[in-house]
Amino acid sequence: MLLYVSESIGGGAERAVQALENKFGFERLQTDATISTVESTHILEYATTNYTRNMVFKGNLSLKVLRKFEVRPFFIHIALDSSLRVKINEWATYENGGTTDLEKYLTISDAHLEQYPELPVVLARADIKLFIRTPEMYKFDILAKELGRLLTQACHGRDITVAFNNTTPLRPDWDSYFMKLATLAASRSNCMKRRVGCVIVRDCRVIATGYNGTPRHLKNCHSGGCPRCNSGNSAHLSSCLCLHAEENALLEAGRDRVGANAILYCDTCPCLTCSVKIVQTGIREVVYSQSYRMDEESFRILQEGGVLVRQFSFMEDPRFSVL
Repeated sequence: MLLYVSESIGGGAERAVQALENKFGFERLQTDATISTVESTHILEYATTNYTRNMVFKGNLSLKVLRKFEVRPFFIHIALDSSLRVKINEWATYENGGTTDLEKYLTISDAHLEQYPELPVVLARADIKLFIRTPEMYKFDILAKELGRLLTQACHGRDITVAFNNTTPLRPDWDSYFMKLATLAASRSNCMKRRVGCVIVRDCRVIATGYNGTPRHLKNCHSGGCPRCNSGNSAHLSSCLCLHAEENALLEAGRDRVGANAILYCDTCPCLTCSVKIVQTGIREVVYSQSYRMDEESFRILQEGGVLVRQFSFMEDPRFSVL
């Protein structure tokens, strides 16, 4: 695993690297404050050759160079920031001989942004974002514990001290992968009430996807196509013109394509109407993320129809923590 720790001036990157070194045994890669294209190439070559080892480095990467790191399957970017008072104290401790000088810090900070105008974009692209509110949160045990928690989540629950060997800790499991696809499908929804996405898979292969909204050739819900949704009234569900995500996916696949042992992933628990169709189509298992107000009725239908039901929640990227 290769970790890159970025920061605004005084954000705490040095403390984070020390915690990763001393608590989790990461190897620190020595770099210049500004990491050149040549130096970054050497880091990538070294990390690729030694991918079963855990390494960490800090410094200023350009956006162009950062993108070269982001495509690697063993790379995680951690960005640290903190309140202004904390940053000034941190800067004074590591870079100004322990002397706090607000005006000097502001001058250096402004000059740093002029030198690295892409820094806000680089920080925003981080996989893990950690904000420190008070100096006490920089204590080794506190910072190391939080970094360990966030990295364990990024590794999908796997031990971050274990080398890659025969597994890739950063690779999502099938549940996470398909639920993320369902969430992506939901982003296409045009429903004014709720965005829902669905994916039907068999043998770890996608059969169909769906999202909720008005039928084809009808005006989109968000353009006034469904009076019930646009009224803001949650009642009168039977008058809703929007097809549900599960319905769209099932209609796309059909019973023949669904076949045996198919699993339906949905980011919201199916409603009663969709549950009836799920049973009829022959879905073996339903995996959902968020609850819905008809859960109990849906569960009864699905269970009576012999459909397995379970809830699965995953941490969405980026992972953000405030200490």
